[in-house]
Amino acid sequence: MSEEEEFSEDELIELLDEEGNIAKFKLFDVTEYKGEKYTLLLTAEPNDEIADDEVLIFRLNEKEQTLEAIEDENLLQEIFDFYREESDESEGEN
Repeated sequence: MSEEEEFSEDELIELLDEEGNIAKFKLFDVTEYKGEKYTLLLTAEPNDEIADDEVLIFRLNEKEQTLEAIEDENLLQEIFDFYREESDESEGEN
């Protein structure tokens, strides 16, 4: 996916894949991890490459209003695990 697309919470987020195809996503959540903000996206339409319940994570560049791809699989897993822990803790407070 490309990092050249604008970030907007009000509408669907469109990202370009390597072949120039547009894929639409819904913003699931935004989390902050180690001083950086990350978006968690879910596919907004059927997609052969991405499962309906698969979460895609991108670094949020607020200055440029763009989403940046993360290549480091370990970092992606750390962010996802951190998000799940934070979600579990906040659910336990209610």
